[in-house]
Amino acid sequence: MNISTDSPQNRGSVLITGASAGIGAELARTFARHGHSLILVARRADRLEALAQELRRQHGIAVEVIPQDLGQAGAAATLHREVARRGLAVDILINNAGLLCRGAFWETDLAEQQALLQLNIAVLTELTHLFLPAMIEQGRGRLLNLASSAAFQPLPWVATYAASKAYVLSFSETLSIELKGQGISVTALCPGFTETDMISQDGAKTFKVPGVRNLTPAKVAQQAYAACMAGKPVYINGGITRALVLASQHLPRWLQRRSAERFAKAAMR
Repeated sequence: MNISTDSPQNRGSVLITGASAGIGAELARTFARHGHSLILVARRADRLEALAQELRRQHGIAVEVIPQDLGQAGAAATLHREVARRGLAVDILINNAGLLCRGAFWETDLAEQQALLQLNIAVLTELTHLFLPAMIEQGRGRLLNLASSAAFQPLPWVATYAASKAYVLSFSETLSIELKGQGISVTALCPGFTETDMISQDGAKTFKVPGVRNLTPAKVAQQAYAACMAGKPVYINGGITRALVLASQHLPRWLQRRSAERFAKAAMR
């Protein structure tokens, strides 16, 4: 996907959650290259500050760092107040922060599952609700929500993760309809397996489709930028992933479940 995104009217201040590593850090680098000022949010203050210094030095942009554990109660409202206290505007909100729990649902700690649902669903929804009114008032803005290719079908051994991303996909598509005529675009980004710490936890098997290279965070971020700035409601990263997802949509539900089971056994077990 090749589009021109360098004109001044495309630039604006970008808030990125989960910005200290992986796709979030690469999103920061990508938006910085295109001249956007940044507000970086994550738990690890040292990593955020190191990234901020890198981007200020390389691109001469303004970068604000807000260390914040969004998994804590009331964290979204706290972040919104801090952004307002600093007098910052948010033209593009990127809900990237997320968690993944792997293993059979009943064998996985309930507190971990609840933390996943809180971050992947509740915090994303709350941040959107808090920052969206200002975008509507000014008549422009963009939302980029990190969903997943897992959003399109049931996926065993990551049940709550896949379900949470199905929520993100549906929520984003619905908002893109509701916000028509408001000057605001909403994009659900749906990467396939990407080489991040999330898919390689505690020495467990790295998620991988046999015979297919995993995506890199940098490539995902580049495609995310183009999709976001083009206002695409949904973008699936990876040609093979896109083909598999689109093909699965034509299967009856029983066959989707069987296909998902075989896929998960091959790629994740």
